[in-house]
Formats: sequence, structure tokens, C-alpha cells
Amino acid sequence: MPQAAHSPARNPLPPLPLPDGVTEHYLQCPSNGLTFHLLEAGYSPEKQKPLVILVHGYPELAFSWRKVLPALANAGYYVVAFDQRGYGRTTGWDNSPFPKVNMAEFTVTNLVRDVVVLVHALGYRAVKCIVGHDFGAVTSSMCAWMRPDLFHSVVMMSHPFKEHPGLPFDLLHGEPSTPPPQVDIQKELAKLPEPRKHYKWYNATSTAALHWYSPNQGLAAFLRGYWHVKSADWDGNDPQPLEAWSAPELAKMPFYYIMPFAKSMPETIELMMRGEDAEKSKRWLSDEALEVYVQEWRRTGFQGGLNWYRTMADPENKRDMDLFAGRKIECPSIFISGAKDWGNYQEPGALQGFPKTCSQFKGVRIIEGAGHWPQQEQPEAVVKEILGFLENL
Repeated sequence: MPQAAHSPARNPLPPLPLPDGVTEHYLQCPSNGLTFHLLEAGYSPEKQKPLVILVHGYPELAFSWRKVLPALANAGYYVVAFDQRGYGRTTGWDNSPFPKVNMAEFTVTNLVRDVVVLVHALGYRAVKCIVGHDFGAVTSSMCAWMRPDLFHSVVMMSHPFKEHPGLPFDLLHGEPSTPPPQVDIQKELAKLPEPRKHYKWYNATSTAALHWYSPNQGLAAFLRGYWHVKSADWDGNDPQPLEAWSAPELAKMPFYYIMPFAKSMPETIELMMRGEDAEKSKRWLSDEALEVYVQEWRRTGFQGGLNWYRTMADPENKRDMDLFAGRKIECPSIFISGAKDWGNYQEPGALQGFPKTCSQFKGVRIIEGAGHWPQQEQPEAVVKEILGFLENL
């Protein structure tokens, strides 16, 4: 398995194919030991423009915001997208083999710390808006949840914020209460007539990174297929709310979320792509753009990105979230997603939890003609919604 790249100064990498007005930089931050790889647009030395931070998900990169950066900059913002810890050209994170990784580096509070460090390193003391997609929406919502004084608004995309479940309450003099039983969803999914498994728990296993890195169909075909089946181009995407966190309900989701029990992710995508026209997705993900992802993941391997799933699948790595139990997202917020995105419903009840979970929630914006990758599938519509939200703050 390859290791993450060394410092760009010692191991320069070829520049990315970026649109006009977007530049690529490396920013060393002694506070957290990372050298961030970032893309920026709209920079001015006076720093009078409001800062907007864009946060990618998995298996994406800062490069995934290439179609959005120029338009937001043209509207008067200083816009920065960065490769998160574990991804792409950002270096300085623990790239040890699976059993030796210091998982404290990948807790949610440490990911928020990374963004706080980055903002200060950019010379700003406030962020007009933090926009996050997929797992980046976890980062963006957590930033807004934990530091509303610094992050003045938040856009969550394709992954709704789910509030903290709460802590045992009034134990000294209150009535005894029985906590709700914890569902072992992996065990329940395995019991189905057609056994299944949850992709998040699969991605947290010791073999997932090797599977992602060495697919039988080749890395380019695998990644092309993965983006295709989660997009509006796959006719099987007909998302709908789920009634409960139960195996029968979760099994209504496509294989890319609730996988066949005996298959790896590449095998799952290979199965789903039989008879599919992979050319469809080239409308919004060109071969040149796909090659960027192929080369970056081939160079770094996937374990860094997959460490996020290990954190989410292990309660021991989420205890620091108890610091914010009972708190809502207090700054203005919206949720943007594709009409064909099952990600809206993979956490039953989360989407319906708006606006209760966000005290200044400004609504859900659904993008037609988009699945799970709206900023790539329909960037103009995404920009319109983000700017409309910011202009009305």
C-alpha cells in the first residue's frame, strides 16, 4: 500500500487542471502539523472579502469544488477548498498501517480543530460560511455546531445533521429509566433473507482500503462506476424516507449503501454497472477530471480517507461529542441535495429533524437533475442556492 506524499517542497507534484481564476497552494500549519493543500479563488491581500470554506467528502478532494470556486469568487467572496486530513495532497497526518493508526487524529473534534487552524492560518477571524458535502457536511455541521462564533453560517450538502442522542439525565433523584436497546445493525442486516452489510461498517474494516485500491475492474472503471451509480444518471435511484433504523428499512437502499454481504465495494459496483452506460457521467465528470482522482488515490492509497469511517463506527472514538450534548446548530443554515440522492435518507429521521436541530434553519433546497454529487452534476444550481442563502443572511 502506498504512503501519503512527502512535503511538496521535497516531492513536487504536477499542477491540477483547474479553471481560470483558481490557484493551488500549500500552507504549512505548525499548530496541527499539517501542510494543507488548498485551492483558492477571489483572494485579495487586503482580506476585505468574506471567507467561504468548501469541504469535500469521500472519495472526493478539494478538486471536486473546481466548478463552484470561480462563481462564488466572482460574487465577491474569498473562497478556499482544501484536502482534508487523510486526503490528497495534504500531508502530515498519520499514514501508518491499519492497526497502528493513531485514531485520535481522526476524531470529529480534531477535524474541526483542523478547520479552525486553517482559518487562522489564512489570516481570518471569521468565516462567512462553511459549505460541506457528504462527509464534508459532517465537518461543516460540526464546525457550526461547536464554534458558531467563528463559523457564521453553514451549508450542509447530501448528509443531514443529526443531533446528539443525549446523555443519561436526572439520575440522582429522577425516575429510573431504561435506555433504548442498541441495534447491532450489521448483525441484523446479516440475518436478512438476502444478507446485506452497511457500507460505513464495511469501510471501517481492515481490508476495505486494499479492496478500494485494487479493484478487479481497474481503479478508473471502479471510480467511474461509483460516481455513476450514486448520480442522477443511474435510473435505480428513487430515494424515499425510511421509517426506522432497522435492517428491513435500510435494505430498501441501493447496494452502494447496503451492500451484498459477501461482496467488496468494487465487486458491488461491478455488479451494479452491468448493462449501464458509463459514458453518461462524462457530461459532468470528464475523463481528465476522473484521472485526477485516479492518480491521487493511486499515490496515497485509501486508508487515510477511510479512517473517518473507523471513527464513526466506533463509539469509543465519539465520546468527545458528549461535550456538546443538547446543543443545536445556532448559526443560519440550509441543506442542499440532489433530488436523486439516497444520502438524504440514509440516517432515518435526520432530514425530517430540520428545523428542530438548527435554531436558524433556512430550508431544504433540492436540486433537480442531481444525485449525490450536486456540485459536480449541477454546479450552476448549487451556486445559485448558496449565493441566495448568503445574500439573505
